[in-house]
Amino acid sequence: MPDYLPFDPHPRAPARPLPPLSCDSQFHVFGPPDRYPVRPGAAYEMPTATWQVAQRLHATLGIQRGVIVQATTYGADHQVVLDALAGLNGDGPRRYMGCANAAVLIERDDAYLQQLHDAGVRGARFTRGGLGISFGPAEMDRALGRVRELGWYVKVQPEPKGVAEQMKAFAHLDVPVLVDHMGRADPAAGEADASLRCLLELFQRGNFWVMLSLSEKLSHSGEPWDDVVPLARRLIDAAPDRCVWGSDWPHPISLKQPPNEGALLDLLTRFVPDEAMLRRILVDNAAAFFGFDAHAEVAA
Repeated sequence: MPDYLPFDPHPRAPARPLPPLSCDSQFHVFGPPDRYPVRPGAAYEMPTATWQVAQRLHATLGIQRGVIVQATTYGADHQVVLDALAGLNGDGPRRYMGCANAAVLIERDDAYLQQLHDAGVRGARFTRGGLGISFGPAEMDRALGRVRELGWYVKVQPEPKGVAEQMKAFAHLDVPVLVDHMGRADPAAGEADASLRCLLELFQRGNFWVMLSLSEKLSHSGEPWDDVVPLARRLIDAAPDRCVWGSDWPHPISLKQPPNEGALLDLLTRFVPDEAMLRRILVDNAAAFFGFDAHAEVAA
């Protein structure tokens, strides 16, 4: 198993302050390994990145809400997410929610799914094939049926070459669907990219959303990732009410040094220089999709 690089230990604040109740719509937690062992056959294992470190990161960035996304490292065992949600939310308002790995829909019973729901999990992520969790047709039907029964959303992690082929399995859905990482469209291909064309078509259906994330891996030019700006703006222009932003901290499976999250937020403000649109993506859209209270009082 390769040694993947850890997150930047010195995050900085973005150059432009974020609006109150801004949301990081995807981050992960890992370890410590003696408490949360990886599943047998896991495709990767990451350096420890706890919820306490994520909490400090968000305080530095000016983020007050977030969505913890279960990593394939742990498969259907969501204890690391459950503990993180309990720690981050405490006895106050629910500012952090969770997204399960879809494996749990097949491997665990209704009582376990209810435990996740009660803790604030509201979606299931269907991960790319190379990470070791996949479904046959009957399992896929059962998994999607349980998503509908729970009132959850579907989250799709694109394959490295783009999401176009994957979406054939999800295009028929009427539940909310969030496509990660801008569908991993190729910024160099422009309008000719199959994944971009797929997303633009799905936007017409009203229930498909996109996460503005993974710019550092989509870019061919490197930091400050100028080549990704036109792609992100195209998606935002097409569906301004169905875009959210995620850091993807601690940037799993990174063979190059992961970016500073302050720089990623500076990039977001280049996608959307307008303050009202920035608030829509970071606050309003995230509240609508994940179910946060749009009028919750900001914690002191």
